[in-house]
Amino acid sequence: MTASVRLDIFADPVCPWCLIGKAQLDRALESRPDHPFAITWHPYELNPGLPPEGVPYVDYMLAKFRNEKGIIEAMGPVMQASERLGLWINPALIERMPNTRNAHRLMHWAGLEGVQTPVMSALMRAHWREGRNISNPDVLVEIGEKAGMKPEMIRRLLATDADLDQVAIRERHAAERGITAVPTFIIADQHAISGAQPVELWQNVIDELTGQPPSN
Repeated sequence: MTASVRLDIFADPVCPWCLIGKAQLDRALESRPDHPFAITWHPYELNPGLPPEGVPYVDYMLAKFRNEKGIIEAMGPVMQASERLGLWINPALIERMPNTRNAHRLMHWAGLEGVQTPVMSALMRAHWREGRNISNPDVLVEIGEKAGMKPEMIRRLLATDADLDQVAIRERHAAERGITAVPTFIIADQHAISGAQPVELWQNVIDELTGQPPSN
């Protein structure tokens, strides 16, 4: 089926529920290879005030969740969901909570080349499974290159302020649309779905859009 239904996804690669939500959507798309979605990813920075070099991950988590018990309570459902989906994330490897502005710039350029989804997948994998710093230009260049982008172009652009304004404009547009949390999915520019939704919900949405009887 020709991709004919726009699916806009607002996400940040360091958002754990964006990771879970993407994985569950991926499972649904794999089970419905004739789905009609044309996917576009949009920037949403969870921590726009972080310094460019990021901050120590443990310090960040303690500031956010107060103590080790709070961290365990917050991350427990994430770990359970990731294991259920076979993602096998490893937060213990994460040394820094990165500023993701440059990662979103990479996603903007990936959109121009039609490789947004593999780049987002690689950003999430680098952060959550490999503990790599996705604010590091070398990491971003490698991710883009593996997705088929030109590494010299990425490195040159990252060394400038290229398209920072575009990321800012798109983030303001998200705020104007009332998006205050991620992941947020907007179907056909009309129907908003917030949060990491189960595979079955996406299967039902696809079946409804394609006129197919529900099946698993």
